Amino acid sequence: MYGYVSRKLRKLKVFRASLTPVRITNERFGDLDEYCAAVSRERQLTKPTRSLDLGCGTAPRNPFNADELYGIDIRDNEALRIKYADLSVERIPHEDGYFDFVTAFDFIEHVPRILYAPARRFPFIELMNEIHRVLKVGGVLLSHTPAYPFAPAFQDPTHVNVITEDTFPVYFAGEALGRMYGFRGSFGILRQGWRKPHLITVMTKIA
Repeated sequence: MYGYVSRKLRKLKVFRASLTPVRITNERFGDLDEYCAAVSRERQLTKPTRSLDLGCGTAPRNPFNADELYGIDIRDNEALRIKYADLSVERIPHEDGYFDFVTAFDFIEHVPRILYAPARRFPFIELMNEIHRVLKVGGVLLSHTPAYPFAPAFQDPTHVNVITEDTFPVYFAGEALGRMYGFRGSFGILRQGWRKPHLITVMTKIA
């Protein structure tokens, strides 16, 4: 009985916290290229380093200056190491622990939070599990996405996943409340800030 009551109280606490207005700090992230170059230098990674850009289109981005650059999109291009995958319903087509970096520029907002296909599933949670899987321990995820409360987070009809300042720190780092929905990873926040209207979040795979 005590355990049951404790779980109910914890859920109530989480629910109440979710009703608290998000505090927008409006702190600028700073120069993203300089920051990424510094992260790459400081980590002294084993060569060759590899980076995967999600939703890359025809031009994968490489802000961490990795030696080998790969991409995922809905169109493949073998010459540019771009593989096809619909990450709303499919896994990342790479092996475990393959990448030092994963980047997502204007992509995560297009990944649904919930689908019935035919059973209920949580594509955003599944994507975070997949990112965690393909990163090496100590690897880095960079998310660059339009976020609440700015209009670009909502106005595009293909934006189905609204991110706030608390989404990554609360649900995928620390105690990771995303575990209640099936998140299995462990991330730490390296830095988070705004380049209006984009929220930039940098996380590292802990284990």
